[in-house]
Amino acid sequence: MITIKIRTPNIKEVIMQKWECPCGYIYDPAEGDYANGVDPDTPWENLPDEWVCPLCGAEKDAFWKYEE
Repeated sequence: MITIKIRTPNIKEVIMQKWECPCGYIYDPAEGDYANGVDPDTPWENLPDEWVCPLCGAEKDAFWKYEE
């Protein structure tokens, strides 16, 4: 019998995508945004619609996926 193992990303790898603002701020889901009521481990998709960049006030649609 042959066993084939396929690696799939775990849920933390998928959810923990960082996002970058034009001002340089990086939203890291692992850290959240405590000062603005966002708990650690809050994925981008679960941020409140009214959340804005804590540095410059840019809205969520101004951010792009952060590439390390």
